[in-house]
Amino acid sequence: MYDDDDLTVLDLESDLESPLDHMQPVDAESEEPKPDPEEMLLLLESPDTTQRMLAARAFCELQDDRAVPHLIRLLSDPCPLVRVSAAYGLGRNPSPDAVESLIRQYDEDFNGYVRKGVVWALGNCRDRRAQDTLIDALKTDISAVRLWAASSLAQMAAVGYEAVIASIPPLIEAMRQDPVAAVRSNCAWSVGQLCRELPSNVVYATAVDALLETFVEDEDLGVREDSRSALLKLGDPRGLQMIEELEREGFL
Repeated sequence: MYDDDDLTVLDLESDLESPLDHMQPVDAESEEPKPDPEEMLLLLESPDTTQRMLAARAFCELQDDRAVPHLIRLLSDPCPLVRVSAAYGLGRNPSPDAVESLIRQYDEDFNGYVRKGVVWALGNCRDRRAQDTLIDALKTDISAVRLWAASSLAQMAAVGYEAVIASIPPLIEAMRQDPVAAVRSNCAWSVGQLCRELPSNVVYATAVDALLETFVEDEDLGVREDSRSALLKLGDPRGLQMIEELEREGFL
């Protein structure tokens, strides 16, 4: 189990985000020309640490399957800046071939920024093998990693029914108990996303009840707003009725 005092020290307020968090989407228009993929592929093998880092970071913008084996290898680079860039690069270039290496790096890496990038990449891989690692990260890691583990578990919606069923209970638990409001908010969003893939069964009803409970009881206004938004987007009649009644009474 990691804690917020580990040697990587991701500060709760200022370090919930890493330097790569503000990357634009791959297809976003930009006045800056994209890096040359052929050149970046060569630099992934550079003996110079800075060149390897810049090349790995370039594949946060570029999508090229040829980079995947190189990025997998760079996950174990001695330099944490290279490792985190490789993790983000794999998040932009998700591949089933990368899942086992990402899981292994999460288990072994003591750098919080790297684990955070790995968790994001694992979510983007949309692979059932990643689920246990994402749940473990949500339960035990430092706040910045838990934040993204919560969001990444929403990607299990694309994996299948069993993955959705297994993801909802730990998300509900964290939505109720995590000490960080931003993590609870991400859990509420993910629960709402996963519920869209469920029939009206016991798990679905439990999740809606948890969102309603969070909407009513959470001490943080932002978390309440996010749980309300999840319920509205879900369109559950019972949830909508409860929101309407509470708002009529001036709850929000």
